[in-house]
Amino acid sequence: MIDVVVLFFLLGVFARLVKSDLRLPEALYETLSIYLLLAIGLKGGIELSKQPMLALLPQMLACMALGFAIPLVLTPVLRLLGLSRVDAAAMAAHYGSVSVVTFAVASAYLAAQGVSAEPHAALWVAIMEAPGIVAGILLARLGARNAEGQAQQVNWGELAHDVFFGKSVLLLAGGLVIGAVMGEAGTAPIAPVFMAPFKGVLALFLLELGLVAGGRLGELRRYGLRIVVFALVTPPVLALGGALTGLALGLSTGGMAILATLAASASYIAAPTAMRMAVPEANAALSITAALGITFPFNIVLGVPLYLQMARWLNPGV
Repeated sequence: MIDVVVLFFLLGVFARLVKSDLRLPEALYETLSIYLLLAIGLKGGIELSKQPMLALLPQMLACMALGFAIPLVLTPVLRLLGLSRVDAAAMAAHYGSVSVVTFAVASAYLAAQGVSAEPHAALWVAIMEAPGIVAGILLARLGARNAEGQAQQVNWGELAHDVFFGKSVLLLAGGLVIGAVMGEAGTAPIAPVFMAPFKGVLALFLLELGLVAGGRLGELRRYGLRIVVFALVTPPVLALGGALTGLALGLSTGGMAILATLAASASYIAAPTAMRMAVPEANAALSITAALGITFPFNIVLGVPLYLQMARWLNPGV
């Protein structure tokens, strides 16, 4: 059963394909982004306030390791597909990082199916945002040379600031901290704003992403079938790795499905921003087309239900 918010995304894609004049104001898109990041962080933080932090340490370390490892695995694969070293590392960084919106869709889908997950799952999103980006930059810079044949340098202090204090990470982590400090009782006055309307706001946001993704589909002709195949095959493979990690951590079936979804998702907000600054020579259109134009639609339409079934198969009887 397709979640209703997915249909809003498909509506946006259709509107772009038929050249409709449908547009969302840029200021509204920015507002929706801020709202979703804060709401997801707050939800996770509220539940985090009920959890012992020491018990969550293995999960946190595993999520960091998973995010860092994905670019290390994908970069050689992309090199075999004919991409340059920097383009392969940049695209791998997008897949090593995560999509907050895909997480939101997966959470809504599990709720609609009556499947519960670890209430602090938003913490995994915040933790997995940066490691893949850092790994991708390291791979891109490894052995890089400038026009004079000298090794290129990157300002790691500036890069770290943009990665860890960029808008998406700061809002998500800030929401987590506020929710964890204030708890359910302390955040009750703002619950009618951040909790109840969440799914409606997500639907509007997906409508805008559908418009963006539909506008990028034409770019696929420039890059060939190999990128399309990569962007479709990679998510289920990475999802299996995420689900197995969740199984090893003893997560619930819903938690395994969420971690599988995060491993399968690709960043199209934080990663493009960081890679554009650290690896400006990389083909940004190539990465964003694969991540947003192919992988994102696949994940929210087919991937999330597939990953839930995968988790059920690995964790039968739960």
